[in-house]
Amino acid sequence: MQHDGGTPPERLRALIRHRAQVDADRVYLEDARSDRVLTYGALGAAVDAWSSTFDVIGIADSGAVLVDVGDPLAFAVVHLAALASGRRAVPVDTGQPTTEPARLADLLGGASIVVSDRDQDATVPGAPAARVDPATGLPSDVRDGDLPADAPDAPGEGSVVLFTSGSTGTPKGVELPESQLLFVARAVVDHNRLTGEDRGFNSLPLFHVNAEVVGLLATLVAGATLVLDRRFRRTGFWELLAERRVTWLNAVPAILAVLAKTGPLDFPDGLRFVRSASAPLPDPVRAALGDVPLVVSWGMTEGASQITATPLDAPARPGTVGVPVGSQVQVRDEDGAVLPAGQVGALWIRGPGIVHGYLFGRAAERFDADGWLSTGDVGSVSADGWVSLAGRSDDVINRGGEKVYPSEVEDVLLGDPRVLEAVVVGRPDDVLGSVPIAYVIPHPDPDEPLDHDGLVADLTARAERSLTRFRRPVEIVVVPDLPRAPTGKIQRARVRGMAATS
Repeated sequence: MQHDGGTPPERLRALIRHRAQVDADRVYLEDARSDRVLTYGALGAAVDAWSSTFDVIGIADSGAVLVDVGDPLAFAVVHLAALASGRRAVPVDTGQPTTEPARLADLLGGASIVVSDRDQDATVPGAPAARVDPATGLPSDVRDGDLPADAPDAPGEGSVVLFTSGSTGTPKGVELPESQLLFVARAVVDHNRLTGEDRGFNSLPLFHVNAEVVGLLATLVAGATLVLDRRFRRTGFWELLAERRVTWLNAVPAILAVLAKTGPLDFPDGLRFVRSASAPLPDPVRAALGDVPLVVSWGMTEGASQITATPLDAPARPGTVGVPVGSQVQVRDEDGAVLPAGQVGALWIRGPGIVHGYLFGRAAERFDADGWLSTGDVGSVSADGWVSLAGRSDDVINRGGEKVYPSEVEDVLLGDPRVLEAVVVGRPDDVLGSVPIAYVIPHPDPDEPLDHDGLVADLTARAERSLTRFRRPVEIVVVPDLPRAPTGKIQRARVRGMAATS
């Protein structure tokens, strides 16, 4: 049974009101570590309260609201309120110093307001600051008796503004309008067959597009419930999912690698599927997860989180990231010509969920006249539409004219049960141009100290058996960890820097 009371409205503000009316007492969000919940009725009231607050303060309809909120339920309220009231929601990583809002405002060219729940307000010169009550998600000076009966509709679309990491230069701003976000959220709902009976679990950071669209918005569209955790905790994980009656898990390969290598994989009854996003899922990790239905996806900020995904009922296809969902995928050679099925080249995407440009006209060369965007990824598309990733174009190693795709080497190394994660990058070489070097993070085992030399020797032998000579790493380095992004994804640009100086 779907608790939707009919077809959900197209606009976010109307959708939130719809849910508040037909599902007022139904729980929208749960805090994983307490008994705090946010019902759809409370969401509707809080969004109205924040919309009125923005109006009273004098925030323009398209003004930038920097959401500097660490509490997951309170973040969701302020974020959705900014978006639904026609403003520009700018999520802030609260793991960064209190100067982070000012940095983002500088990139954006100014901010209209900063909403924070930090003990020390994060301020932006010239922008007002407001505080959110983490217990209710309401503005801190608003109480239930002061809530507006109904705030007016926004005259225009809201949007979310996110910035790329800037690892290769100035960060690029991506503005995702409300219509694009909801298009992708609905595609996620349809593809994963989410209904009002579903209970998702998300421990991914809410300032990242995946959690915002696949987590918050898709759950809202479906009229379902989402359990939010501030971070992934390995201890007691399966017990928590069973206690919360979770039916689907929103995860990334880094989380699944830990779960697969630290077992047992005690999947709770009622778990319909596990979703993997943000980075390619190594085949050994996929195999270790056993029979659990797995939705492997590929996406990017520019595509509002999802471009392709594995169909729920389809047999597993190792090395693939599913089929296009609401978008088109094309493979091109270095001259821009479209390649036949199965051939590896640059991946381009187009569709209603894909942006048409970056803020301030940056990186315009990545878009062509027909609306296609160069993803920066390398891969192929099979004759029946399944997409495979070979890596980022920057990650491909050119060894004396031979191309080495890191994923094919990493999968070999991950075949050793002592390896938790593996990353292969290119190291400059005076003769060959670049050679592959591998970094491996061993599986933690406090009961048996690791023999590093023995592991390196075994991995070298494994590479010799499984890889042609030019694909074999010239060096294998065992490390305790590697630089990571907030989602847990390893930052390859920084690893390449390590290799270049080793």
